Amino acid sequence: MFIKPSDKNLYYSGRIDFSSPDAPKFYYAASFVRMKFKGTAVKARIRNYRFYNVMEVGVVCDGAVSKVTLANENGEYELVLCENLDPDKDHCVTFYKRQDATHWYEFLGFEIEGKAEILPAPVHPERKMEVYGDSVSAGAVVEAIDHVGQCDPDNNDGIFDNSWYSYASITARNLGAELHNNAQGGIALFDGSGYYHAPDFIGIETSYDKLCYFPEGTYSQWDFSRFTPNVVIFAFGQNDNHHEGHEDFEISDPEYRARWKKRYKEILLDIRSRHKNKPVFILVTTVLMHDPDRDNAIEEIKNELVADGLVPSDMIYHFMYTRNGCATPGHPRIPEQYEMAEELTAFISSLGDRIWNE
Repeated sequence: MFIKPSDKNLYYSGRIDFSSPDAPKFYYAASFVRMKFKGTAVKARIRNYRFYNVMEVGVVCDGAVSKVTLANENGEYELVLCENLDPDKDHCVTFYKRQDATHWYEFLGFEIEGKAEILPAPVHPERKMEVYGDSVSAGAVVEAIDHVGQCDPDNNDGIFDNSWYSYASITARNLGAELHNNAQGGIALFDGSGYYHAPDFIGIETSYDKLCYFPEGTYSQWDFSRFTPNVVIFAFGQNDNHHEGHEDFEISDPEYRARWKKRYKEILLDIRSRHKNKPVFILVTTVLMHDPDRDNAIEEIKNELVADGLVPSDMIYHFMYTRNGCATPGHPRIPEQYEMAEELTAFISSLGDRIWNE
């Protein structure tokens, strides 16, 4: 039984391009399509476009997390997501993007085998979260669990990336919230800085309002009315000292600090202006080692926005993890991602139900 992508019983989440309803485009890590069904197996059809690294897609079938590795070439694939299922039981499969811009693909549909039946789509949660971040938020290298507290393994080529286990995804599940994870590995605030999309580095100042955020897929604008978050998390700053072809810019430099803070505030205020509900902003970095003065600059941003009357004090917070900036020289692994998620979940919960109701 073939299920078209436009079937009303499919549940989608993330910044997904539906300009072609029967070939929606998946760009962002953790974006997914979910289906409830009866049958003995499920396959997915995609048309894939590779940029770099080994490419893998994620699957959660009846709560079991797995992956499928793609060949290192563009083209159409039929992927076995789950099989040998009980034909008499209801099942649920989530087909999600494990990685960030390592690749992007068009989803072409599901194939259910056996005595197949598609069931009504799950209901979208009322609670909604959005994250703007870098590789930590995207779940890069999380599965290298024998390197907890250590540098990343050499030549990992994306095989340890898994957005399902990013602190952002875990926190959203903890809180029962739908997540748009707009994170990209290596990204910094400014174009021309960071590590993403060398040698023409793309920054958050270009990506934050995009559906497709890289030129190979053709830039397209995001319609902010499609998703109204209650909570917006800004989680970047890790990569911002790197400026290719120039001396590294330090946050302690007054001119650079002022320019970085100004642009950070402009983007935050623009996102806030797009939403009538005026979401709560939580400004963070992560437990990955970095210059603590970057966090001082973020604290200044929060204080200045409040002092200037641009954001009320109960609508913007600067949250610091217990081991902020000092836990590991490499990407946080699954245990460290859970550590961050538990602390962030507790903090958001401490703000009360009012943040979800405004």
